[in-house]
Amino acid sequence: MAASSQKPTDREYMAQAIALARRAEGRTRPNPMVGCVIVRQGEVIGRGYHVRAGEDHAEIAAIKDAGGDVEGAELFVNLEPCSHFNRTPPCSDAIIRHKIARVVVGTIDPNPRVSGRGVRRLREAGVEVVEGVLDADSRALNAPFFKHITTGMPWVVAKWAMTLDGKIASSTGDSRWITGELARERVHQLRDRLDAILIGTGTLLADDPRLTCRIDGGRDPVRFVLDTSLKSSPDLAIYNLHESNAPTIVLCADDADPARAAALKARPGVEVIHVARNADGPLDLEHILRAIASRGLLSVLVEGGAALHGALFDQGLVDYAYAFVAPKVVGGSGPAPLGGRGFELMNDAVTLNAPAMERLGDDLLIHGEVPAERRAQLPSLFDEA
Repeated sequence: MAASSQKPTDREYMAQAIALARRAEGRTRPNPMVGCVIVRQGEVIGRGYHVRAGEDHAEIAAIKDAGGDVEGAELFVNLEPCSHFNRTPPCSDAIIRHKIARVVVGTIDPNPRVSGRGVRRLREAGVEVVEGVLDADSRALNAPFFKHITTGMPWVVAKWAMTLDGKIASSTGDSRWITGELARERVHQLRDRLDAILIGTGTLLADDPRLTCRIDGGRDPVRFVLDTSLKSSPDLAIYNLHESNAPTIVLCADDADPARAAALKARPGVEVIHVARNADGPLDLEHILRAIASRGLLSVLVEGGAALHGALFDQGLVDYAYAFVAPKVVGGSGPAPLGGRGFELMNDAVTLNAPAMERLGDDLLIHGEVPAERRAQLPSLFDEA
């Protein structure tokens, strides 16, 4: 059956499906966020979304919500229905079996090994299929999943808080607190939504952070500490989080002291991973990010200092940035949010795409996506050898 044309209401129902999908943000790894709406004669009869890996996909949840009686109805879903067996049976088969007449898809599965198969199976069974409704919104919703599935890398989010004069601490190293309560609460919301969190040794030793999510119903991200030479003490707070279900993983050089590694691994919930160095000495950041992604983690929040943030921007490894700005002037020689090589000319600076600005009490939050052309061109996992 040929692809059908869009109806005026398709975008409205797809927006509802996307909103449903977002309810599970931070909970579906390694799966994408998917929402589904089922409509019959202009009335929504079923809604559902994928809550977490291993549970019903959005289409199945919506069919169940409709009581199973969906013959002749329209189904709206932000990602192409799956056509293969994994933890759950193919959604395309369920759609066909329940005699749904029309399926509207936000965007196609990014994995070229399965991309288009769900849509093709539906059409071969006589189901009318419309593709690309709110395609950009559907892709943006699952940007971390798309990057992970195609490149084996996580979605990298850099975050920092700074004073009006661009300092992340005073000249004595004091940084508590730069921003107010609302801004700090927003940071915990980010930790809840993103799968992992990464800091460097400087931040670890200066702040002794816990890197937990302290909001009701929140989920701790998997914590990664970049400690090349294992300078940190096992007595630091991050290595003694007995109440956290998320592990703390220390990333160190291959030549790090085995005795110090053993002392850290003796702490409950702490792992140590050895990472190769670059030719010039530091740990290979791309290798580190791939190690994070290999655990099924789709996104990582970087709460580092100038060195780590600067290196990530220098290498084009940042996808999104959050800058919290407080109306304070501290002066002096305190550190800036970014170091690294930087850019010699202002015209060469990284400018975020369509940045959003929000007031959080007295503070200002500026955030946006790094343009694709300012990011490293990562090879696809599906490129031919």
